[in-house]
Amino acid sequence: MQAKARMHFCFIVEEQYSGERMPSVVARHLLRHGHSVDLLEPAKAATCVSDLARQSYDAYVLKTVADGPGLSLLQAAEASGIPTINRSRSIRLVRDKTILTALACATGLPCPRTYFIVDPRLLEKIPEADYPLVVKPNNGSCERGIHLVKSPAELARLEMSCTNPRFFIAQRYVENPGYDIKLYVIGRRVYAVARKSPLHPDVNLQSQLIPLQLEWLELAQRVGKIFGLHIYGLDVVATSKGPVVVDINDFPSFGRVPRAVSRLSDYIVWIARQARARRGVGRPLSLTPAPQDTDLSGDYTFHPRVRARSAWGKSDVASRGVLNAASDFEQGATSENIATTGAKVWRS
Repeated sequence: MQAKARMHFCFIVEEQYSGERMPSVVARHLLRHGHSVDLLEPAKAATCVSDLARQSYDAYVLKTVADGPGLSLLQAAEASGIPTINRSRSIRLVRDKTILTALACATGLPCPRTYFIVDPRLLEKIPEADYPLVVKPNNGSCERGIHLVKSPAELARLEMSCTNPRFFIAQRYVENPGYDIKLYVIGRRVYAVARKSPLHPDVNLQSQLIPLQLEWLELAQRVGKIFGLHIYGLDVVATSKGPVVVDINDFPSFGRVPRAVSRLSDYIVWIARQARARRGVGRPLSLTPAPQDTDLSGDYTFHPRVRARSAWGKSDVASRGVLNAASDFEQGATSENIATTGAKVWRS
């Protein structure tokens, strides 16, 4: 049997994520399996964009912040004909929460009623009937700077202490069991994880993998098609009328997802190989599932244990200390480790 060709990747990691495990653990996994990984940290490098087309990368992978320099470099790579995971347009759509919400509502995704404001003082112009409000930075991430304002009377005490906010969005709060549901997606694989909500610190909950509901699966796949994402996550709350999307993220943490690192690595390699096979032939990149995937059983591809919608509440989720699902993440993997395990750090 002919050995599979070694792939060459460039991981662009913004300064904010340089010390975090994701996506460093994925890069390290690719290295251990014989692939080449270069690390590009925009804040520390002078990157020669004139040479991008000659770098011979099979794909670029980006972990970015809203309006970070890495997104410009990812777009430059696309302009040079190099595949990227995810596409820069898709990343921009979800990084700007105003655009995200507008597109989601226009395409019929279940989302809260949302307002755009340039200053928190403008919250007083929102009708009282739309309170309570969840106020957060338009360019926020990692649950930073999120506030629950129950009534206009609380506006005088509101202090927005987030770093470098551009603008803000205010979402109508929707009643839910008091925890968030994170839907993590790798290609056509979808995983549901219950997580503690920043709006309900009193709810005693340990993050844990939970059974995937059919409507959650369909919602996650629909989001991927609308936004053109391959690797992403949805923040969802369960309501009496079904799931409601409150946020979408490109390349999230995948915490509590079984074998997350190996599955992410395999999917990235598969996309790059598909792109390499089509390069120069003029054929578009196929979005069909990777043929080596083995979770093909049951009525729902990749999800043999998915269940139809049923009543869902706090009783379905174990409290803190009852369940502690194992994480797939490897220990001690940082951007520095990549440089010391065989990767060539690109400092053009």
